[in-house]
Amino acid sequence: MNGKRFDLVAIGEPLIEFNQRDPARPEFQMGFGGDTSNAVIAAARLGARCAYITQVGDDSFGDALLALWQSEGVATDGVRVVAGAPTGLYFVSHGARGHEFTYRRDGSAASLMLPADLPRELIAQASQLHVSGISLAISETACATVFEAMVVARAAGTRISFDLNHRPRLWSAPRALELTRQVLSDCDLFLPSVDEIALLTGFESPPAIIAWAHAQGARSVVLKRGAQGCIVSDGVSQTSLAGFPVTAVDATGAGDCFAGACLAQLARGAPLVEAARVANIAAALSTQGFGAVQPLPRWQQVQALL
Repeated sequence: MNGKRFDLVAIGEPLIEFNQRDPARPEFQMGFGGDTSNAVIAAARLGARCAYITQVGDDSFGDALLALWQSEGVATDGVRVVAGAPTGLYFVSHGARGHEFTYRRDGSAASLMLPADLPRELIAQASQLHVSGISLAISETACATVFEAMVVARAAGTRISFDLNHRPRLWSAPRALELTRQVLSDCDLFLPSVDEIALLTGFESPPAIIAWAHAQGARSVVLKRGAQGCIVSDGVSQTSLAGFPVTAVDATGAGDCFAGACLAQLARGAPLVEAARVANIAAALSTQGFGAVQPLPRWQQVQALL
């Protein structure tokens, strides 16, 4: 795409996941997570040429993440190993209210990212840069690094996608809203969900949410609605796509899978509506197993259901 080395480069915080499959048993299975890492792996499994920008600790968890990306075909040119800083962790438990998360990420290597360490050439070599609200929220320096990455992307003709992924425990709503508006002022594709936008803006109806996003500067919007599917808007017309019906086992990384699948299809040259249609199927399939990464589908699985 556009003669660049990568279809997609993402920046953010990877995490080690411990997932409790059976609520009645105190046993957790180790896996992997982190929203932008999940998204870039989802895109790679669907055939996109991907790279990741982050920092990991000089520990066994950091080693495991590096091995994961390499096994998934995600280039690690932009990954730095930071001595003395831990790789972040999170725990997932399942119950009547769905999945719940507990994090151990304070002072993580990724939160220590600095604009000066940004691999600018890597971003310039990509057709798309993917960022998220979590990447902005984990620390002031990580936030500054993400904004610098966007500056580099725009100068290089690299398109910018933004998955809101608002986490109230990481920052205040006023701060999140302020920075969301800044990102949207120069954003090619915005990927929010209804509940996240409602928390930040008070808007709950899809038409109001989409109108607000475009008013902030987002060129295209795909409003994620979980099992109900999504609404695609290019600022001129809107298309509603129904969700792909499945019985979900664990929806931990479904939204991230949606983002990665959508971006992978855009890299293939698909129109946004068709890319979102594929993303609906991929996200549904990703809920068929436990963990954020293990159940992410590959192209053959998605293609069989198109």
